Amino acid sequence: MSQDFLPLNGTDHVEFWVGNAKQSAYYYQVAWGYELIAYAGPETGVRDRASYVLQQGKIRIILTSSLQPESEITQHHVKHGDGVKVLALWVDDAEKSFYETMSRGAKAHTQPTVLSDENGEVKIASIHTYGDTIHKFVERKNYKGVFLPGYKPAKSSLTVKPVGLKVVDHCVGNVELGAMNQWVKFYEDVMGFKLLLTFDDKDISTEYSALMSKVVSNGNGYVKFPINEPASGKKKSQIEEYIEFYHGAGVQHIAVLTDDIEHTVTELRSRGVDFLYVPENYYVDLIERVGKIDEDIETLKRLNILVDRDEEGYLLQLFTKPVQDRPTVFFEIIQRKGAKSFGKGNFKALFESIEREQALRGNL
Repeated sequence: MSQDFLPLNGTDHVEFWVGNAKQSAYYYQVAWGYELIAYAGPETGVRDRASYVLQQGKIRIILTSSLQPESEITQHHVKHGDGVKVLALWVDDAEKSFYETMSRGAKAHTQPTVLSDENGEVKIASIHTYGDTIHKFVERKNYKGVFLPGYKPAKSSLTVKPVGLKVVDHCVGNVELGAMNQWVKFYEDVMGFKLLLTFDDKDISTEYSALMSKVVSNGNGYVKFPINEPASGKKKSQIEEYIEFYHGAGVQHIAVLTDDIEHTVTELRSRGVDFLYVPENYYVDLIERVGKIDEDIETLKRLNILVDRDEEGYLLQLFTKPVQDRPTVFFEIIQRKGAKSFGKGNFKALFESIEREQALRGNL
């Protein structure tokens, strides 16, 4: 067994650069049940930005807005709209992670840096990945604070009710036509990931559009990154629509894991989160397709939850509509009952659903 040169403990956080972090934070608290745990901004000595750290289970998202018209954050938002800037990885040794990946061809974003305050120190370093996205290595074994130095503890001023989200299951990137294999190779060569699964346009296509997808995973399987690229179809695929509106490659969706998808989705729907619509005929032969499941089909149908099975078990999943005005980033809610896969059997139903939304936007 080859030595894992980049051991990862999991996803440390996901940082969105957004137009209005204060209002975005309100949305994620009220609709999604994330607790506000920390804040950085002018009141904490940070002059150029405001950042809100939200947590549910082990999922941490940061929402950051610029306070300056010419900053990198502002430029990112002008180009991409609200989007994911940082996929941060929790490591035991940030410096080693940085130099190991650099020696294998990574492009540096931030040299190893020590951040410290009265709660100890955190070491960070970061490298570029697809588009304007970066991977930040976060080493926090010598830190007792709420999040990172520079952030102060904060608390939601409203009553926040979690919806049962536990961990980040996987994060999906959309890249330009012809770039998927290059980025898969980057994860294999530079970060030591393994290719887990491949889907081609025979697996993932409708009458109109198709995509290719490869899933890479780190050694312990805690971090999984599917990478999508468009494939030729009669009309514009959802990946092309994303790239057109995001103006480049970027994070398409973040899948968050729950132990009770029916409860999670019921709560999210009641709070106004919009999900893709799945037609009723999807459920007609569901049991023939996936075999016996514990859930009631009528409940799944009412909540529009999709089901797929692999050799290890089955999974339940559902996708939100984009969570900002551009048809770019969205979330997946997933519950795994043994299945290790990504819902290949649902791709066609899912795509047809996405195409209905694209047609409404005039982008098909």
